[in-house]
Amino acid sequence: MARSTKVTDFLKECIADALLELLKEKSIDKITIDEITAKAGVGRASYFRYFKRKEDAITFKFIKMWENWTHNNDVKIRNSFAVENARTFFTYNYGIRDTLTLIYKNNLQSAIFDSFKIIMKPEEGSDTQEHYKAAFYSYGLFALLDEWVKRGFTESVDDMVVYFENLFNPILTHYKN
Repeated sequence: MARSTKVTDFLKECIADALLELLKEKSIDKITIDEITAKAGVGRASYFRYFKRKEDAITFKFIKMWENWTHNNDVKIRNSFAVENARTFFTYNYGIRDTLTLIYKNNLQSAIFDSFKIIMKPEEGSDTQEHYKAAFYSYGLFALLDEWVKRGFTESVDDMVVYFENLFNPILTHYKN
């Protein structure tokens, strides 16, 4: 019998939450699937039904966190990027800085980047330029976030918006002319 998307997402989120909790205690390579599933209250089969790697659970969690935050904050542009939502992006990430710091402490940044690529993936049938635009923003935003996390979030959200604008506005101005 097929599970509803709501139930599936709930189980996947339980697994991801359990993994994040365990990451506070030890490194990902020392965490077993049995520990994750016991903490999540699910069977091993559920874990393997939804995830191939532990990093996939983290990627899923970051996608769900973004979806929930954008929904709760009435963000109109959720699955692509526009210059006008830079503040939204940095505000969101500042709000989850403890989780991001945990991920970086465990060298799992690739899971964050993977979530960017999935969130910003153009719709089926999009033209080539949309695919390049999504890749450009995914890599560019990840690079800024990556540096911000590594610097311990010492800059404010306002600072990050200014850095973003200073980097991206010359590019956008060039292409508008």
